[in-house]
Amino acid sequence: MKAHTSETQSTITPEKALQFLQEGNERFVSNLKVNRNLLEQVNDTREGQWPFAVVLSCIDSRTSAELIFDQGLGDIFSVRIAGNFVNQDILGSMEFGANVAGAKVIVVLGHSKCGALKGGLDAAVINTTEMNNLSHLVNHFTPIIDEIIQDGEDRSSKNADLLERLNVCNVKKSIEVIREESSTLRNLEDEGKIKIVGANYCVETGVVTWL
Repeated sequence: MKAHTSETQSTITPEKALQFLQEGNERFVSNLKVNRNLLEQVNDTREGQWPFAVVLSCIDSRTSAELIFDQGLGDIFSVRIAGNFVNQDILGSMEFGANVAGAKVIVVLGHSKCGALKGGLDAAVINTTEMNNLSHLVNHFTPIIDEIIQDGEDRSSKNADLLERLNVCNVKKSIEVIREESSTLRNLEDEGKIKIVGANYCVETGVVTWL
């Protein structure tokens, strides 16, 4: 399969871009990957890149977007941070990907059993005194936890139900932040030029569920 060009990218709608990712995950789960000559794609993209998607995912080693969605070189802008949350730099990266480079869909991809979210749930009891930056990161999830936890519920990573609810709510919160804090992306979505969607990857099955 050839890498995308300016011409092929221009024919992709947001709906088609989402379909590419959905079909790619189906191939991944079925172990029916598209045959790609990656060295040929290196040559095809030496003068430029024309990705059709921006995917914000966790740094978790099991959640590589190119593998999960069976895509090749030049197909995806892959943005990764522990806990797949949004900050100003990530918004800038997304704005470049969609408004400058022409991507048609932005995906916030959470995943089951997320270590960053577990850290958020256990932040009150784990010792991060020697890792101030890690402490800052896991505390990012505190407001969401406070919002969704029920009275008397166990606030720890051992609470699998709470962890999964946090995972889904974190994805939805990231999408809210994208729309609220980036007028560029919000306007592109309102004009029908891009889609902003959430998804959840299961580390046990490889299946992506669309939210």
